[in-house]
Amino acid sequence: MSVDVRLVTEPASGAAPSSEEPADPTAVRAAAADLARALPEGRTSLARPGLSGERLTAYVEGLVLGGYRYSLVRPEPQRTVEIAAADDPAALDRGLRAARATVWARDLANTPAATKTPAWLADRARRDLEPAGVSVEVRDEQWLAEHGFGGTLAVGGGAGSPPRLVEAGWRPRRAAGGPHVVLVGKGITFDTGGLNLKRGQNMRPMKTDMSGGAVVLATLRAVAEAKLPIRVTALVPAAENSFGGGSYRPGDVVRHVGGRTSEITNTDAEGRIVLADALAYAVARLQPAVLVDVATLTGAMKTALGERTGGLFATTDELAGQLVAAGAQAGEPLWRMPLVPDYEAQLASDVADANNAPGNPGAITAALFLRHFTGGLPWAHLDIAGPARSGEDDGILAKGATGFGARLLLRWLESLA
Repeated sequence: MSVDVRLVTEPASGAAPSSEEPADPTAVRAAAADLARALPEGRTSLARPGLSGERLTAYVEGLVLGGYRYSLVRPEPQRTVEIAAADDPAALDRGLRAARATVWARDLANTPAATKTPAWLADRARRDLEPAGVSVEVRDEQWLAEHGFGGTLAVGGGAGSPPRLVEAGWRPRRAAGGPHVVLVGKGITFDTGGLNLKRGQNMRPMKTDMSGGAVVLATLRAVAEAKLPIRVTALVPAAENSFGGGSYRPGDVVRHVGGRTSEITNTDAEGRIVLADALAYAVARLQPAVLVDVATLTGAMKTALGERTGGLFATTDELAGQLVAAGAQAGEPLWRMPLVPDYEAQLASDVADANNAPGNPGAITAALFLRHFTGGLPWAHLDIAGPARSGEDDGILAKGATGFGARLLLRWLESLA
């Protein structure tokens, strides 16, 4: 279930929202989300809301996201909101793009894992992105083996559905000579923990462990729909971390793209293993100006920052400042975390370049592990383990996957373009 928002030119029969609408865009989103949940099925007309710019964008986002509910019950209730004579149609369109990107990210992450194999995710990316002018290449397990994706193949080795790499690109002519941004999203379509098996209650939400991958694909679709004059590539290493005769084991050593090796000390620290391959591939083959990865990576980050704020690691102050500002504008807050050199020693391994589970502080050591695959480029790592999921309907959030990160990344790319 969702809310479809449309702009109409004729006067609306419905009443206008209160003239005491909150000025802060975050509060506007929350108020509009509450309104969306109270709307009846069918068509509702609203008189001009008296909002423009950021507040109108936030209002539209709140209507769409507040009315979201993932369900496989058919037929789904349909709600349409018509906003008459809006003062700023460009702001309304901007809000719709951002909200629809978030809805798509939520839908992908909420899809049950029995359906959402790596191949299914790749097919959905192709089906939904190519009509928007995005090129999509899907790399199968044979290609992954030929190109050194030892980490991705190891993580996906125990599943019945083999891994994939989704490489999606937006390259408009107007972007010639501009920066090439590469977004990398963790695409673990289900995470049992592998041989280091999770407890049942911790496994239950793991269909959403590919939220980072969903977010970067959704961001790219919004970039293409907006026709932003900036080159953007999204990479999603997709695998199911299951267990079976082909599972990777504690004590194994995997070789990543480019040759760096990782000793597996915990098969449940799999996200960084697939991200490492994709980051190294981006550096070696795509010539990016900046790298950003997004992942539900560590429980440690959820413990540190809770369920509403994403963790941010960045190698430059400029990049960190841009992303924090974009998050504040989008209502998706980030908190910068330190890349503390003192913890680098914990990555040591007797048999490989690093071990994949260096221990506490878990979010920091995970980021330090990933930094070795970024080639010294400007790089940011968004650990969204907390805000990627919600246990209840609250404000613009709906129970399940939240799509956190799509709107902030879109804001950031708009600022670069």
